[in-house]
Amino acid sequence: MEGKLLNTGTTTVGMVCKEGILLASESKASMGNMIVNKDVQKVFKIDDKIGITIAGMVSDAQQLINILKAEISLHKLETNEEMKISAVAHLLSQIMYSRRMFPYYTQIIIGGIDSTGSYIFSFDPTGSCMKENYVSTGSGSPFVYGVLEKDFREGMTIEQGKKLIREAIKSATQRDMASGGEKLWIVEITEKGFKLEEEKLK
Repeated sequence: MEGKLLNTGTTTVGMVCKEGILLASESKASMGNMIVNKDVQKVFKIDDKIGITIAGMVSDAQQLINILKAEISLHKLETNEEMKISAVAHLLSQIMYSRRMFPYYTQIIIGGIDSTGSYIFSFDPTGSCMKENYVSTGSGSPFVYGVLEKDFREGMTIEQGKKLIREAIKSATQRDMASGGEKLWIVEITEKGFKLEEEKLK
């Protein structure tokens, strides 16, 4: 993905679970009707217990990721403390809002855990920030919501959440031409830290 200016059709998901949070995406990148890559990672680590998913213009998302990583590192150096998830969300919201006349063409989910709990936040290109229990972005999100609205329950375990995410993303890849690819990326963030898994998309 490095350096590519692509507008990608995507399906990403974020979910709060009993032990932490899950972030996931499929791996297809498209430009119009053309599939440009079947193995694109869309879930990234921005701190020890904070992750991010991207949908939309890759170059815009990359710039935001780099800014957040730098700001989180600076905060740690200045305060010797971890940055709270809500503070990261507020920072990203302000950065995106400051460009509302020339917005970042991307939808983002940020999730993680800190001393106050487990959190998921979603963002639109203008910087609107919403705290969620579950959320999906990208062209496949309407199909994901059809599954999540029916089967999500608060207090689900990580393993229950993974199973539901697999079903939801599978639904999107079967109905959305811009979603699919070769892999399913799932990030698990718990007290043990950040764990990225990849599996064959079935």
